[in-house]
Amino acid sequence: MNLFTLRRPAPSLDDLILDAPRDSLSSDALMPTVARPPQVFVRGQGSWLWDSDDRAYLDFSQGSAANSLGHSPHVLIKALADQTQALINPGNGLHNRAQLNLVDRLCHRTGSDQAYLLNSGAEACEAAIKLARKWGQLYRGGAYRIISASSACHGRSFAAMSASAGAVENRFEPQLPGFSHVPFNDLPALHAAVDAQTVAIMLEPIQGEAGVIPATEHYLKGVERLCRELGILLILDEVQTGIGRCGTLLAEQQYGVRADIITLGKGLGGGVPLAALLARGKACCFEVGELEGTHHGNALMASAGLAVLDTVLQHGFLEQVRESGVYLGEGLARLAYRYDHGQLRGHGLMWGLTLSDDSADAVVKAALHEGLILNAPQPDCLRFTPALTVSKSNIDEMLLRLARAFSRVRTAQLQCRKGIAV
Repeated sequence: MNLFTLRRPAPSLDDLILDAPRDSLSSDALMPTVARPPQVFVRGQGSWLWDSDDRAYLDFSQGSAANSLGHSPHVLIKALADQTQALINPGNGLHNRAQLNLVDRLCHRTGSDQAYLLNSGAEACEAAIKLARKWGQLYRGGAYRIISASSACHGRSFAAMSASAGAVENRFEPQLPGFSHVPFNDLPALHAAVDAQTVAIMLEPIQGEAGVIPATEHYLKGVERLCRELGILLILDEVQTGIGRCGTLLAEQQYGVRADIITLGKGLGGGVPLAALLARGKACCFEVGELEGTHHGNALMASAGLAVLDTVLQHGFLEQVRESGVYLGEGLARLAYRYDHGQLRGHGLMWGLTLSDDSADAVVKAALHEGLILNAPQPDCLRFTPALTVSKSNIDEMLLRLARAFSRVRTAQLQCRKGIAV
């Protein structure tokens, strides 16, 4: 008898995965483009989700910050229900009241001159690229090159991915010409990259997919100054950071800068597909027929955007976001210190916690076992983007569940080391 065949296999961090739920639905027909846990979620309210086994989960991802007001907020339900009964989509070739109200309010509250509504952040970023190059034809002798930062992620369309450097999904995608990438928070590298064919610099104020890495104030103000001196455009991708996520309506307000073009998405629709392109001054140069889409600015999605924007702009709302953000950051810092993890980065209710090793996926699985939904944009980083309406009691409960997840992973790691040693 071979005793080695009887030896118990070494434990694995994969043991942290929950048993499959009892839901009879199968995911076999769904293309496996995204790794998903087996749970099937059936309802949500605020910061909570319930699966088909009626188990409750505290959600501190909120669709990677898309659900700005949490799950199924009353104000969004009412706006969508009312608009559904009136008008859903008259077509992009016709005006509708919700569309006009939303673009007017966005321009007024952000100091922009024009706005255009789209379906996703990727579409907004692609539209920003088209707008900048149109501006380059008119005012900069046909300049077309756009400089972006390494590890940026501006969406999943070809143009947006070409402007994104270092994202995992870009490795197998064809890259369009006319884009260059330089290290983030590195002004000398940016200066060196600009040439006569440069039309714009495109940046995220906080690089979300790279692990929640904020631009420094010195860097972003320096970028703005460089753009003004050279007569090129500054594009800020605020798909993740806009609509109150950082404690101000736009993240640019945190830095005291002013972009020529801004893209919004995710939180603008509160969970439904809605994005916006904002332009200021001479950057407003699109003409009829240069940007079209079947569902762009339809009445139903625009009504959702109005409900979200009006809520975020209510008196005291953004102040509460800032207070909750400080409370969350302090709690995460204490937990990081207790478990000997690394740097905490972020603003408002967008935080990234660097771990001491590449165990982020294991922590996400362990957290799910504890009834907590998190996101890991990098192997060594956890991202926290709760609802902007999150309560301090929700934050306290999240910290308790995260602590248990950390302990569960640490125990599994020790067991793995013992198993390997044997």
